[in-house]
Amino acid sequence: MAFSSVQAQETLKTALDGTFAPHAMPTLDGKVEGFNVDLVNLIGERLGKTVEITAAQFSGLIPALQAKTYDFLAAPVTVNGERAANLLFTEGFMDTNFGFVVAADAPEYASLDDFKGKTIAVNKGSAYDSFLREKEAEYGWTVESYGTNTDAVAAVLAGRADANLAGATVAAWAVKQNRQLKLSYEYPTGLVWALTFRKDDVEGRNLVDRAIECLKIDGSLAALSEKWFGVAPVAGTTIVTPAKGYGVPGFEGYVEDDHAPSCELK
Repeated sequence: MAFSSVQAQETLKTALDGTFAPHAMPTLDGKVEGFNVDLVNLIGERLGKTVEITAAQFSGLIPALQAKTYDFLAAPVTVNGERAANLLFTEGFMDTNFGFVVAADAPEYASLDDFKGKTIAVNKGSAYDSFLREKEAEYGWTVESYGTNTDAVAAVLAGRADANLAGATVAAWAVKQNRQLKLSYEYPTGLVWALTFRKDDVEGRNLVDRAIECLKIDGSLAALSEKWFGVAPVAGTTIVTPAKGYGVPGFEGYVEDDHAPSCELK
């Protein structure tokens, strides 16, 4: 489906994993809510369109996109070289950093070195688990893996672990739900989350990219960060800083362009 036809549509179809809190999670009435749900609905508002959101398993999202079931994906997808070779991405809407969670009365940790000798709880088999184990010998920390990140956070609350490591937004959500916890050191990965399109939909990607720029400059994304993560974005971070051109610089599919970010999208 070329975007020349999508642009004329009243409704855009998108999908995400509805179990990835706080980006998307089920509501009591069977719908989904969360940061990415609000994000794509705001994009629809800026473009003057209704967005139809489907919650599905993450593993099936990309095949369904390629089959043209959806116009784009609302799920937060980390942009990397392998994915960029097969998909088209908007500019990043958020940095995909790692975040440590500690007890509210814990000391301040300002680097990975500060966690030397500590016990860190993590979701078994996750990217954060792999990260900790790869650096276990270097930093001398003890890694305790749990079946869910909720269980790993509970280990911190119970005093069985000094910290929990997860994605920065998941970490912020855990802290937002429990005042016995606080956010600690955030490890920068240098990667971003973006919205996903098919390779042949350059025009669609570019239009939604511009809508994301609008949400950055009009303060909407900062407001969503406060709402869902309880965090005010720092100046210069991806969530409040439009990127030059279309897509993610340094990856296949990026188009250098000198357009000025604005909310004049129609």
